[in-house]
Amino acid sequence: MNTSAPDRLSSGRNATADKLLVAASELMIERASIEISLSDIAQKSGVNAALVKYHFGNKDGLLLALLARDAATEMDNLEYLLAQPITPTAKLKLHIAGVIRAYHRFPYMNRLIHYLLHESSAESADEVSKFFVAPLLDFHRRLLAQGVAAGEFRSIDPVLFYTSLIGACDHLFFGRHAMSRAIGVGPVTDEVCHDYIRHMEALICGGMLGKERIANSE
Repeated sequence: MNTSAPDRLSSGRNATADKLLVAASELMIERASIEISLSDIAQKSGVNAALVKYHFGNKDGLLLALLARDAATEMDNLEYLLAQPITPTAKLKLHIAGVIRAYHRFPYMNRLIHYLLHESSAESADEVSKFFVAPLLDFHRRLLAQGVAAGEFRSIDPVLFYTSLIGACDHLFFGRHAMSRAIGVGPVTDEVCHDYIRHMEALICGGMLGKERIANSE
């Protein structure tokens, strides 16, 4: 592939490519798995499987483009949230909820991220880092700086914060199967998401309080 799938789509997206992405997304949600074949995608979309190569280069190119599509809105929302005239703590709570709801809306997202970062090509890993990891890290760096400047947060390393927040949100979905087998927990429902959002707000925000706020809360 001479250019990345996300770049190719942005410059020449069409109805056929969209059909393939929608079909892949629906299949992975239906099967709760990213293990889908080109023939499955072709049958679901009504598009010839050979067109996957034309539009995306190969199956991994399609998966990369799907993740880029799903992440695009979430990445755009980061800039909007950062510019809002609300406190950094309020922004952080909205961000925590947004990450969890994005994973719930696209239940295959965490598996795609793991696959493309660790089991696909180096080029795919670079692209995921470029359109998903790097923007999130930059957002966290700027949000944390706002919180410190406002006296709401203590000084926190953005990389450690990213690891804590995204890792915890990711594992709700990635580790659910193991927990189900171990202790019989059910699937991630809307109610589970709501409870986890409240839990993560308390856990993360409570651990980020500035010294003055900790003193005031004692």
